[in-house]
Amino acid sequence: MPLHPDFPTSPHAIVAPAVRWSPAEESLRASTMEKLMPPLVSGLRREVQAFRDGDYAGAAETSRALLSWWFETPHWLPQYNGPDVEFRYFFAQREALETLVYLVDVVGVKDKFDLMRFDESGLLSTGMFDEDWRRFVVKMATGSGKTKVMSLALAWSFFHKLYEPDSVLARNFLVIAPNIIVLDRLWRDFQGLRIFFADPVIPDNGFEGHNWRDDFQLTVHRQDELRLVRPTGNIFLTNIHRVYTGEDIPPSPDDENTMDYFLGPRPKGGTTDSRVDLGMIVRDIQELVVINDEAHHVHDRKLAWFGSIRDIHDRLLQKGGHLSLQLDVTATPRHNNGAIFAQTITDYPLVEAISQNVVKHPVLPDSESRGKLVEHRSSKYTERYGDYMDLGVVEWRKAYEQHEKMGKKAILFVMTDDTTNCDDVAAYLENTYPELAGAVLVIHTKNNGEFAENATGKKKEELDRLRKLANEIDSADNPYKAIVSVLVLKEG
Repeated sequence: MPLHPDFPTSPHAIVAPAVRWSPAEESLRASTMEKLMPPLVSGLRREVQAFRDGDYAGAAETSRALLSWWFETPHWLPQYNGPDVEFRYFFAQREALETLVYLVDVVGVKDKFDLMRFDESGLLSTGMFDEDWRRFVVKMATGSGKTKVMSLALAWSFFHKLYEPDSVLARNFLVIAPNIIVLDRLWRDFQGLRIFFADPVIPDNGFEGHNWRDDFQLTVHRQDELRLVRPTGNIFLTNIHRVYTGEDIPPSPDDENTMDYFLGPRPKGGTTDSRVDLGMIVRDIQELVVINDEAHHVHDRKLAWFGSIRDIHDRLLQKGGHLSLQLDVTATPRHNNGAIFAQTITDYPLVEAISQNVVKHPVLPDSESRGKLVEHRSSKYTERYGDYMDLGVVEWRKAYEQHEKMGKKAILFVMTDDTTNCDDVAAYLENTYPELAGAVLVIHTKNNGEFAENATGKKKEELDRLRKLANEIDSADNPYKAIVSVLVLKEG
């Protein structure tokens, strides 16, 4: 259905549950409810609204102080070439944190049985929850600030455990990226704890009686680049593969060497030392929160990724503890059958994000232009889809001119179905359009969207160069104006 007429245009405005987007009746007839709406969300929105209106009654003092600092205290950030600007978190980010606090502090959710009480659809069953630990999923449209939610949740858990005597949370964090592209993006935010101080995540010393900035002592470890690991105060930023145990890693057709996949399983312990080291260290600490970015990749108890998290939880149980929290953030928390993850507690859908100008509006060429598109009969990719690429360049030129006036750079992004066609498209663009000659960056990845991590020598140097160029594509100093890659690189 269209958005409610009272739905606010500002992403900072508090949104009443009654005006949130919901699917039209015809959509519900064409699909099942669990594929369109997260079953827990409607009830939780009303509960959290009452929690907010009641001045967060029942929350721990640490939680109330942080919510006040983040969402009620004005924050002015300096700019390089102008006056200070006010920083405000989006309501979707606020609602995500409020919901986390409500479920942990007020409701005391420990497992799936506690969560299921918020199901108003009657569709949920215990069999839809594979885990035995506290797991929440935050659904937010791509580009609406999931990393900021991760930073806020991490800080909340750290201070909650530090200041609250009976806290169930933790001061160690395993932050998991699904691939190297996303890992590099997260590293830019977490390196040197940058995001926690560039954004007003950490309150000033003295706020509500605590020395927050002095007490926020954390070390960030990237992949196998392990620094001194203390009992608490660690952020392990990693690709999920680094926390496999030797017997966990399944052979895959995406492996660099596919012999194990076709000839049989690998022998136990057949991993690199760096992977085993990080996995052992994470399993050896006493308290831990797991935060999954792009968490739709961790969706099946049959997957080794899920098995690795279960193994960490089981190790903690053996030591008298448990996994404090698994927080998954993703725009598409769906199983292969299309059903939304049962653990989804908040939802900021794409239609709301577009209406509030939080993410880009999709722009289609006019009907006259679309009518001229012809998919030609040819085995050559650029001949078959030449009309589509030509029209894409026409639209990109318009955007490039508009962005250039604002000192910004519009990027043409072409996604193909395999690496051979990537080369074909890149050559076509460079040879057909003078402004793209020498300005097309081709990124070849494995079938699952990963860069090969075990490359050495010149090959590794080339991979590092490509990753750096891709990460800095928006820079005016970067010579590239277009990226061509396979479809699976759409994340990050």
